[in-house]
Amino acid sequence: MSGRGRLALCAALATLAAACALLPLVDPATWLLQAALLLGGQTLVGAAARRVPLARVLTVAVQVLVSLLMLTLFFARDEALAGIIPGPAALEEFQRLLSQGGHDVGRYAIPAPVTDGIRLMLVGGVLVIGLLVDALAVTFRSAAPAGLPLLALYSVAAGLARDGAAWPWFLCAAGGYLLLLLAEGRERLSQWGLVFTDRGRPGAPPAQPGSVEGPAMAPVRTGRRIGALSLGLALIVPAVLPSMGSGLLDAARNGSGGVGENGGTVSAVNPLVALQDSLNQPEDRTALTYTTNTRDTQEMYLRIVALDQFDGSSWKPSERRIDAVPDPLPSPPGLSPDVATERVRSTVVAADWYAQNWLPMPYPASRVNIGGAWRFEPEGRTLVGDRGETTRGARYVVESLMVQPTEQQLRRAADPPEPVAEEYTKVPESLPTVVRSTALRITSGATNAYERAVRLQDWFASEGGFTYDTQAKAGSGSAAIANFLKSKKGFCVHFSFSMAAMARTLGIPARVAVGFTPGTAGANGQMAVGLKDAHAWPELYFEGVGWTRFEPTPTRGTPPAYAQPDTPDPSENPAEQLPDRGQSAEPTPTPSESDECTSEEKRLDPECGQAAPPPDSGGTDDGAPVGRAAGVAALVLLAVGVPLLPLLWRRRLRARRLRARAAPGADPGDAVLAAWRELVDTGWDYGVVPEDSATPRKAAERIARIGDLEQGAAEAAYRVALVVERVLYAPGPQEGAEVRADVLEVSRALRDAAPRGLRIRALLLPPSSIRVIWRLTGRLTRVRERWTSALRVRFAK
Repeated sequence: MSGRGRLALCAALATLAAACALLPLVDPATWLLQAALLLGGQTLVGAAARRVPLARVLTVAVQVLVSLLMLTLFFARDEALAGIIPGPAALEEFQRLLSQGGHDVGRYAIPAPVTDGIRLMLVGGVLVIGLLVDALAVTFRSAAPAGLPLLALYSVAAGLARDGAAWPWFLCAAGGYLLLLLAEGRERLSQWGLVFTDRGRPGAPPAQPGSVEGPAMAPVRTGRRIGALSLGLALIVPAVLPSMGSGLLDAARNGSGGVGENGGTVSAVNPLVALQDSLNQPEDRTALTYTTNTRDTQEMYLRIVALDQFDGSSWKPSERRIDAVPDPLPSPPGLSPDVATERVRSTVVAADWYAQNWLPMPYPASRVNIGGAWRFEPEGRTLVGDRGETTRGARYVVESLMVQPTEQQLRRAADPPEPVAEEYTKVPESLPTVVRSTALRITSGATNAYERAVRLQDWFASEGGFTYDTQAKAGSGSAAIANFLKSKKGFCVHFSFSMAAMARTLGIPARVAVGFTPGTAGANGQMAVGLKDAHAWPELYFEGVGWTRFEPTPTRGTPPAYAQPDTPDPSENPAEQLPDRGQSAEPTPTPSESDECTSEEKRLDPECGQAAPPPDSGGTDDGAPVGRAAGVAALVLLAVGVPLLPLLWRRRLRARRLRARAAPGADPGDAVLAAWRELVDTGWDYGVVPEDSATPRKAAERIARIGDLEQGAAEAAYRVALVVERVLYAPGPQEGAEVRADVLEVSRALRDAAPRGLRIRALLLPPSSIRVIWRLTGRLTRVRERWTSALRVRFAK
């Protein structure tokens, strides 16, 4: 196999190694075999095109075409012409699959099933990354920048996987990249002609002219050492650096919180320690204040996040995709128009010291008006700060619905949808049997899910002999729940987690919400929420009502009216409802939805009674349209590629100049002059601006002086200048066998002597790249002069 072929194979292997980091995100992993098959075909096509040879751009174009044909064969065969040629129907199928994939990504928790849409996104994404890596490393012969696409592929997995991608996947991705760099280094060294053995080690045999035997070459051995050191630092440094966090949901000791810089997914949160610390503060500091237009402030629980994943060791939220905040927010899941709701508008102000990545707000919110970089997580209906955005000093307005189901509506609730029941009734195998047996004993004789939920709530709140104690040891695992049921002493975390776990064993979808109770009313009607109002409560799902709050913690919060069957139903006799403290007894001017629309109108039009969205406000989108995805991909490629153009052009020009060979019948001094131009441009990149009037000796002297070269490198620069003078002025042809080595020595010396900022500028934005603009300008000038001359001759006649 040729050196270029080995490099192409290493590029494909590096891409597959980085793609392995995506394996924990989905189940099963059969998609990787399909991606490997298509990636192999793409690599073979590229190798054949380069062997023809085709122009570089045409090589990439052929690979793109063949990749599209292969994707069509595997994913849109029935809609394609002859089963492989994509037509309009096949493109529509691709759009449908991408939309389905985007919807499935936001719907399923990790690991997600490999649906057709997710499979297309995975396989297509690996092919795109593989094409970029192959084009950069093999077609354009620049393996170092090929690490950026590989990093992007690994970063997706690291951002979505639980607690980040595990270190074995990082080793796979990093090892693939190092393999690619090693292959490129060997391929470049093989073009130098002679391969020198390492004479620097004691006892090494002397180098023989033309010898290719012996120990590993010094550059290769040094590269191995650098690679091993880099991998070691990348794995060890993150492990020893301390983590930082703040806010109510600070999980510095038991988990992580917030979102990453990309804002693409929601990270896992463990709020136990921080919540308990808040409740045990000696001083109740005010974290939030708000005003609202509802009388029923006892229902104004400010919800922060929903913990819906119970793995036996802790409760935490599933990692899900987050999007831009829509206006208005999508309708709450499972809420029927037959259930009465009241529209509530609240203005919330956060204290300057309260920094929280999750936005506290009533559930379910229908519209949020807040400035800053906030993102929306649809499943939990939460807002998450992106790029370090927090609630510190924030002021925002929330429009929400106060859901008021009746006892009968909850009793008659239908079975939950299968996806909801499947995801939210999972319990770990480690859950002690006493949890389920106790739940069955408490709910014995209950005929429906609502009765079972109320009995669980009442048992914890009053009938089971439990004591509220914030000094109890925090814990949310299976053993902690069993210990709590035995000791009967704990705080809101223990009550809510235990009731949610019990509800799941009974087949009732359940999760835990974390946030604040409504707070305390002031004389001016403003509500103040302090750290000691931090709270956790269970939410149970009832079809037609949606996620419904219950309150099992004694002496904390207020059980909702629908969870107190012995109390009058407020929707049946609203005139007898007592006003809340600090609120006016006047009826609210905002009518409920039941006042605006009849049940029949709501059945025919679910949006009846809802505020109409403003024009062009957009809405929810189950998937990413192909046009938008392509536009985003193009912007990302431009953002990454354009800054790298000077670097890529400079590397390509340097390689061409230093590989220059005299063609048959051509002047052998052309290679020397090309190397000299490279030496002058390298000096320019490191701050030695060339002077057109300077002789070669004078130019070499300036490079040695301004570049602060050591004795050996300065002598190398003078040797190159002498060879250039012989080429320019000697009567016969002149060759310089050692010119290339001298130029490389001077280049290394300039780089080593330059300060860090100058080295970075010389790499990413070399001043000598201005020659591209000069060359284009010259060509445009010649073309203009040619056309001007032609037009003069034509009109002169």
